[in-house]
Amino acid sequence: MSAVLIAWLVFSLLTGIHSRSFTVHGDSLLDTRDTKVSEYVNTVYFTNCYSTDSYADLQKHFDDDTRVGSGSNAYGCVEQIYGLKKKYRHMKVLLSIGGWTLSTNFPAAASTAATRKRFASSAVDIMKDWGFDGIDVDWEYPTGDVQASDMLLLLKAVREELDAYADKSASGHHFELSIAAPAGPEHYSVLRLADIGNVVDHINLMGYDYAGGFSNAAGHAANLYVNDGIPAAGVPANKIVLGMPLYGRSFQNTVGLGGTFNGVGQGRWMYCDNKAQGCYSYDSSTRELISFDTPESGLGGTCSLIGTSNDALQSLNKSENWLDYPASRYHNIASGLRDNSHLSNI
Repeated sequence: MSAVLIAWLVFSLLTGIHSRSFTVHGDSLLDTRDTKVSEYVNTVYFTNCYSTDSYADLQKHFDDDTRVGSGSNAYGCVEQIYGLKKKYRHMKVLLSIGGWTLSTNFPAAASTAATRKRFASSAVDIMKDWGFDGIDVDWEYPTGDVQASDMLLLLKAVREELDAYADKSASGHHFELSIAAPAGPEHYSVLRLADIGNVVDHINLMGYDYAGGFSNAAGHAANLYVNDGIPAAGVPANKIVLGMPLYGRSFQNTVGLGGTFNGVGQGRWMYCDNKAQGCYSYDSSTRELISFDTPESGLGGTCSLIGTSNDALQSLNKSENWLDYPASRYHNIASGLRDNSHLSNI
């Protein structure tokens, strides 16, 4: 298993994590002196299920680790995140499976009833063992009608497995199911969005990376104006969670926005495009451009936006997470981190 360091992907419903790589450092996964964990609602924990990096997930020892019995305990990110859940009861953690790199595995996993059942069962097993609150399916991206139908069937299988586990072991608690959805119409138009909207709790719209090193021209990282494609397809607006970039994309050897480029690197000076309501940096000596959002613009993507709107709008879902996983293979998760003394450090 591989894991990632917690960052923020902010909207009025969710706060998530997103990064391509993980680096273990420090004595605690999160320092609440620097991070407003008390304002988190949902956190999406990205893992690659066929990786071999279990160290970050389960083995890394922090100073505040619990020791429960002589059997198997979960350490690393899993224990730290469970401790955060225990301290901040409205914070839910979803296990995200897939992503750009491993989505090539989805067509086979979703192709038959047997493989869908196996996927759903193993995903819920990991969720249960790690003490998480749901599953996020990040298939980038289904192509054609067959894969679109298979994706819907896969989501239904996961929903059924979540509900079956809840009925058997969690007093009917509702475990959440979400997907990561593309913002480009060439991808989302393939999906059976109205049907998906009836199955999942949230659709996390990846409204970022509109331009980058993969593009033909330099451009803004995200758009300002709404794309009505997904709501128009029949997805309730209150199920759409907007992903916003908390980073800038750089472009070197370019004349500016819309121009070709050669290479990426660090930016220098900031300019704002009043028409597009986006900001960027440009260094004429190196011909390098980086497009990004700023807190001053009032656009999404900073904790200040969500921080100022949470209390005023009272719109966050603050229902409690689930902590009772007696069937977890890890004794400290199954016991609910019985020794609470370490929680003061989280």
